[in-house]
Parts: sequence; structure tokens; C-alpha cells
Amino acid sequence: MNNYSKRAPVGIVGFRGYSGAELVQLLKRHPAVDIFLLEHRSDSEAPPRPLGAQPLITIPATAAAVKQEGLAVVFLATPAEVSMELAPGFLEAGAKVIDISGAFRLSDAGTYRRWYNAEHSAAQLLDEAVYGLPEFYREKIVPARLIANPGCYPTAANLAIRPLIEAEVVDRTRGVICDAKSGVSGAGRKPSLKTSFCEVAENFSAYSIMEHRHVAEVLQHSCLGEREFTFTAQLIPISRGILETIYIRTQRVEKAVDLLSIYEERYANEPFVRLYAPGKTPDLRAVQHTNFCDIGFVYDAASQRAVIVAAEDNLVKGAAGQAIQNMNLALGFPETEGLL
Repeated sequence: MNNYSKRAPVGIVGFRGYSGAELVQLLKRHPAVDIFLLEHRSDSEAPPRPLGAQPLITIPATAAAVKQEGLAVVFLATPAEVSMELAPGFLEAGAKVIDISGAFRLSDAGTYRRWYNAEHSAAQLLDEAVYGLPEFYREKIVPARLIANPGCYPTAANLAIRPLIEAEVVDRTRGVICDAKSGVSGAGRKPSLKTSFCEVAENFSAYSIMEHRHVAEVLQHSCLGEREFTFTAQLIPISRGILETIYIRTQRVEKAVDLLSIYEERYANEPFVRLYAPGKTPDLRAVQHTNFCDIGFVYDAASQRAVIVAAEDNLVKGAAGQAIQNMNLALGFPETEGLL
């Protein structure tokens, strides 16, 4: 274990939600941070969650409190509208902000309006925000003040699709299809009929067909047009995990190892992307409670079809774990600290 002479104080807003509580548990084992729980008015509406026996300091979720405590980073595990409300003040107070909502993931206010059906109340920060997918934007994340943690679905989708798009081996005229399945925690902790036990148990349903807001992140970061990409999210009756099955037609690919070599070259030095041999694919048990995204595929040379399977834990690599990965980069810690 590394010994740090000075520990960084970090705060969490939304610590009672699934992603926020996951952050608390992961950060407790991080050797270089001290945790502050930032109490926001909406938090009090949620039932308390057990955060372990270790007492943690609770302070108001205000810019003044953040400045007084000298917080190095504030995580926002909050709805997008709350992130927009709080982020400007925290930045002004001198903290870096890592936002786990969708508030700052998209490139401009018009795109945000198109996919979120709402106006952006902190659009002045969109140009500054850095998309927090370290495998593609590590150099931009290091100096960033505002880091937009990717959505859970787009994390796996972009990691699986983008290297093949960059290598120009996808026949884009045939389209890219992503069939994505998620555990119920991906919907958040706020009660709703759709995620209640009787609706989810022994059931399997698709939702937000053709209009899921995470589509915009895949289009933006894998450089696909909306006509080229079809995405369907589906809810499965488990608590955590995402498995995406992606269908493409290839071009200029002779054999399966050609695809594998593209992935191997792109992810050779990435600690949290694991690749499978051709013909092997991951399942959810391989990634639950880890910060890994596992990628495997099956390729048929005769028809030039490839089926790619990407799996991750939506609460870790898809949320809290990736947020810590971004924090490590932003604060100069080893990227894997507290995650392996």
C-alpha cells in the first residue's frame, strides 16, 4: 500500500443514492482521501442508507462549506438539475467537480435540450467540461476542473465500438445495433412503479426505445450518425450489471484475429479493459463489483458479421468506480488506486 503524507479531502453530494453510496464504500478503502458527506436538501427526502460503522463528517452542500474545508474534489451523485445548480459554486470555491449525472456530458445546450427535454441552466460550463472516459481522454482529464462522468451504457458501448470505427473496419452503411441490458440500480434509487419489485421480478422489459438519452454520448464519442446507430435499453431483474450485445458488419477484415489486434493495440496499456480471445465473451459475474469493462466477440468471416459483447458493473465502471478513476487522474494519484 502507498503511504501518502497528505490526504486529500473529498466530498460527496447524493451519498444516499446507489451511485453515491457505492462511492462512499469504494473511497473508504482509498489510502489517500478523507471523505466528507455533503448534505443537500433533496437528500433528506431519501431514507437513510447504512454507510458502515466508520463515522464520516457531514457538512452542508454549500460553496462556503466546500471552501472552508478545502475540499479538493466534490462528487455530484445527483440529478442533472441539482448538478447544474451546485457545480458553479463548488468550482468557484476551488474544488474540482466530478459529476455523475448527465448535466455536462453533451457538447452544447441544444444537444442537451434535444435528448433531455429540458433547458440547461449552466450552459456556460459545457465548453469547459471534459468527458471522463479515461481510455480516450486521459490527457484532458488530468488538468480538468469539471469532469463529466460518462453514462453507464455509453461507457461499455464506446469502449466496444470506437476502436473499430477509428480503424474503419465497420461497414457503417449497414448500421450498428446495440442491445443493452441493465440491472435495476441503473434507474436510481428514487421510487417508481417501473422499478418496483412486483414490476421487475420475473420480468424483462425494453424502455426509452429510440429516445434513450445515453444515445447522444455514443454518437458524440464514437463519431456515429444517428441514422447509423440503433440502441435499445432493457431492464433485467438483477440489482447491478450491464451487458451489451453489439451487432456490426465489417469491411476489410479477413479473420477474427484482425479485430482482436485492433482492440489489443488500442487497450494495450489500459488497466480496466479486459479482452477475451475470439469466440469467447464475458458475462455479468465476471465484472460485478469491479471497475473492469470486459469485451469479447464472435466473428463470421463468410458473412463479415461480428457480434461484440461488452460487460461492466453499472455502479462501478459505469458510475462510482470510473469517478474514482477520474479523481485519481485529476489529483495525481495512480489511476488504479483504491480500485484494484
